[in-house]
Amino acid sequence: MCYNRTIMAVTIVANWKMHPQTKAGARVLVSATKKAARTIRGLSVIIAAPSIFLAEAAKGPKSAKVAFAAQDIHFEKVGAFTGETSAWQAKDVGAAYTLIGHSERRAMGETDEDTRKKVAAALAAGLKPILCVGEKHRDSEGEYLAGFSAQLMTGLADVPASKLKAVSIAYEPVWAIGGEKPMSPNLMHETSLYIRKVLSERFGKAALSVPILYGGSITEQTAREMMTEGEVQGLLVGHVSVDPVRFATLLKSLA
Repeated sequence: MCYNRTIMAVTIVANWKMHPQTKAGARVLVSATKKAARTIRGLSVIIAAPSIFLAEAAKGPKSAKVAFAAQDIHFEKVGAFTGETSAWQAKDVGAAYTLIGHSERRAMGETDEDTRKKVAAALAAGLKPILCVGEKHRDSEGEYLAGFSAQLMTGLADVPASKLKAVSIAYEPVWAIGGEKPMSPNLMHETSLYIRKVLSERFGKAALSVPILYGGSITEQTAREMMTEGEVQGLLVGHVSVDPVRFATLLKSLA
């Protein structure tokens, strides 16, 4: 099947995880990221800062090239959920996006049903969800496809086609995470086409406008090849995104 995908700008999500250690460090990192993104055409950066630094990170001068995301949200609007952050709270302090179902959250017990509720809550609050999917192991028989297809379809079960344009999909092969070498771009190309097929079966033509991002051990040496050969519209970058020099080099490689 051939897909005539809508042309989209490149989106790079900088997932800071539990970094940096201070509010001052977050300010420095935001400034460096904005500076690196400023001159690169056709590219936008989304900073997923720790919730405790999200308000501080988003507080500075606005940039058309840089937006902010929560790393996770709770699906309830208010309530007795100690330690959690609602989509509405994240929105109020400056987030425009939120990660949902990141592999590290799933490893801590987050279920597909949890992601379904969180995607719906994000959209209700006016946040754009970035739904993360991906398998722990890849078998030669293709049985892994059913697993992350279920992640995809359950997570998006409450999303009408009219709101799908606000959603992005980040594919994270768990088996490729944690190092300096991503999966091969050719393999990502096949996976991206499969994701697009699954989305199209559920949403029809609306699926063509959904950005698909790759996340998993991406570096300044591998980013360009993944973007040009992997059939992706962006990247979810982990440890490299908290190193200002390496992240600037990564962005420049995509110019």
